[in-house]
Amino acid sequence: MPRMNRTTLLWLLVASSLIFLLFQLRYYRNYAGETGPHILRRTPGHMTASDFQWQSIKTFLRLSRRFQLPLFLADPTLLRLLTQDALLERERSLREAHCSFLCNGQAVASFGLLANAWTYNAAFRLAAEEKGFELLEVRGEDPRLASLDLLSGEDIPLHLLLRLHGYIIQVVFLYERSGDYLWHGPLRLKTNADHGFAPFAQMDFGRHAGAYDRPQLILTVVDGLDIAIPLNISGFLTQHRHARFLECRYRDARRFLRLYPEDSSPEALDFRNKAKSLLQVAAKTLARLHVPFWISSGTCLGWFRQCSFITYSRDVDIGIFISDYRPDIIAAFLDAGLSLKHKFGKVEDSLELSFVRDGVKLDIFFFYEDGDLIWNGGTQARSGRKFKYIFPRFSLCWAELAEVRVGVPCDTLDYVVANYGAAWDVPQRTWDWKSSPSNVQENGMWPLAQWEELIQVF
Repeated sequence: MPRMNRTTLLWLLVASSLIFLLFQLRYYRNYAGETGPHILRRTPGHMTASDFQWQSIKTFLRLSRRFQLPLFLADPTLLRLLTQDALLERERSLREAHCSFLCNGQAVASFGLLANAWTYNAAFRLAAEEKGFELLEVRGEDPRLASLDLLSGEDIPLHLLLRLHGYIIQVVFLYERSGDYLWHGPLRLKTNADHGFAPFAQMDFGRHAGAYDRPQLILTVVDGLDIAIPLNISGFLTQHRHARFLECRYRDARRFLRLYPEDSSPEALDFRNKAKSLLQVAAKTLARLHVPFWISSGTCLGWFRQCSFITYSRDVDIGIFISDYRPDIIAAFLDAGLSLKHKFGKVEDSLELSFVRDGVKLDIFFFYEDGDLIWNGGTQARSGRKFKYIFPRFSLCWAELAEVRVGVPCDTLDYVVANYGAAWDVPQRTWDWKSSPSNVQENGMWPLAQWEELIQVF
């Protein structure tokens, strides 16, 4: 048998080594692309919960890019970790594909999906299942199509849950509403759904519907992955804490209007149009000042009872906590085209402002905290008498009135009953603000010497 010369043998060894190296690189690239490089050092039996979380998120984000899902990271716990200092370290994350922020041990990660910018693709579900995901879609009625005439809207997706290795990714569908904000629905499972599919009690989205300003998004790198996040993280987190949204009670409103038909006169229609315009201006003006407000008195009653304005009230009423008062509120409303009608009281006691535009009055009542109670004041200009209207303590939710996003007391019924009594659902065209409310009390008189300062009528 002829002997192989050394040069030929050397080249054969080099070629074999190159082939083996290329095979290793191909295997490494494909495997690491699915699960992350640090997992290669583990056998399946030794993979940790963090490893599975990392694998699930990477696979999900790859799918979302493939199908062009307009997603952003909305998970409050994960966003709190993304401080400015952490984002400045993104170059390190690019060099080291290490899961530090995203793999925090929680059982669920939440992503927002801008539903109006996404077209449903049935192939996404198939592709997700091929990657090993189990899917649970939660659907509900589209409130944007609901009205007093049509009580139920079209069925739309509200939440999509993807499960892999016991880890849950929640996709929250965010829809544009007519009040120029984003809305997501509650997570309510049908009777025949798998109630053990996910740890629902641990989810930050879905206990109730929510409303948000449209966030400005930026694309950044988190743990080596391209992820869109809100530009103003702290602002988004603040909104999340106060996002609860209450839908108008259309069915109850329809029953009410069967008993008490809505005024369809030209005067009533004119008032509704002017009241809507005035409420829009008030909402925009206070938003620019970062002052939260809610609809109060008859305006709140109209929303709760009949999903509309009470036309015979002839005004729009809103409430503001005195702790949110700003000295430039009056100037801001004057700049918005309103005229100041009166200013009663002072910041320390019973402050009340009233503006007018196009013949419709905007009353702003400032509310004061007193232990377990909250109250606002009233003043009779000709006598100097003071009144106090007492409410149980409440928190604020979002709602929509006349296509305007507004605040409302979350426990709206308690608020309405406190003001209008048990017969709140019966219209009362004769109303004396000094004696008719169930919660009114005499509160002394303003000293005559202070009338010029504290009772100003324009």
